Amino acid sequence: MLFFRNDYGQGCIPEIMEYMNTTNGHSFTGYGMDEICQSAKEAIKKHIPDYDVDVHFIVGGTITNQTIIKACLKPFEAVISCDTGHIATHETGAIEAVGHKVIPVNNYAGKINPNDIRKVFDAHMLSYEHMVYPKMVYISNATEYGTVYTLAELKEIRAVCDELGLYLMMDGARLGVALSTVDYTLNDLANICDVFYIGGTKNGALIGEAVVISNPELKPYFRFVMKQNGAMLAKGWLLGIQFLGLFEHDAFFKYAKHSVVLAQKIQSRLQELGYALFMKSDTNQIFVNVTKEQYQFLSENIDFEIWEKCDDHYVIRFVTSWHTSEDEVNELFTYLEQAIEKKNSTILG
Repeated sequence: MLFFRNDYGQGCIPEIMEYMNTTNGHSFTGYGMDEICQSAKEAIKKHIPDYDVDVHFIVGGTITNQTIIKACLKPFEAVISCDTGHIATHETGAIEAVGHKVIPVNNYAGKINPNDIRKVFDAHMLSYEHMVYPKMVYISNATEYGTVYTLAELKEIRAVCDELGLYLMMDGARLGVALSTVDYTLNDLANICDVFYIGGTKNGALIGEAVVISNPELKPYFRFVMKQNGAMLAKGWLLGIQFLGLFEHDAFFKYAKHSVVLAQKIQSRLQELGYALFMKSDTNQIFVNVTKEQYQFLSENIDFEIWEKCDDHYVIRFVTSWHTSEDEVNELFTYLEQAIEKKNSTILG
């Protein structure tokens, strides 16, 4: 069966596996204090030459989001997120579980609008200490709908955050695919965001996210919060290996671009065949409307995810990864064509 369910369903890129094999018999200091983690941090910092940043490695996205927000906010402070943001929808209340309210606002193709940030802030100021204090804005890039913030959009959000005294946090679980489509860099993000993270799990690593803290206020004691939050891996060098493999020779960018190119081919072919897109994506997640009959046929041959169930159709998602091949994409095209033919024959019949 073809696999287009997600971008973390396979192992890891060859560059990482090579490091895993060559270091397997070595001994290392624990908890991320080893030489491999230090080399991996330096490899990332080479892409952020203009800013003094701290880099920390954490296993996965949810624990990374939770740890960052817990470290940055006082107990009575809250985070603003669009209603499709990962912390607002797919993390089982992880942020609320550590005592911070997530304030949802409407999304616009998965993105947050600066005017909504200001409205939320002003509304909470009316009752002041009787309501939580909005102190952080959370955005995903790429978003949960595969869209990407432009540099102008990020600057507008940054301006509102500066005006209102808010931290800006970027969830970069899919930052690799986002950066492969825009004209800004990790260096630019260090200037725009107070804190962001670079996703490894969804871009060819076995595990791992790299937290990048640029705001000096947020740097002290972050490792204390990591430890308290269960986010500090004893075998920390395993995370270092992931990001050394991704960044030492820029494999991070190469594999992200690969997945986007193939996904965009799928999106274009869907449109050529007459499928209706649920939303146009910029990256490696493609959302399409299919009839229930088309869903039934496709699901017998392809492993994908249902995004929404409607009365007369389903919204399904195809995701490409570092591991996706041209042959798999071409085979997918064959099934998509057959699904169209079955629909037409049903109508004619």
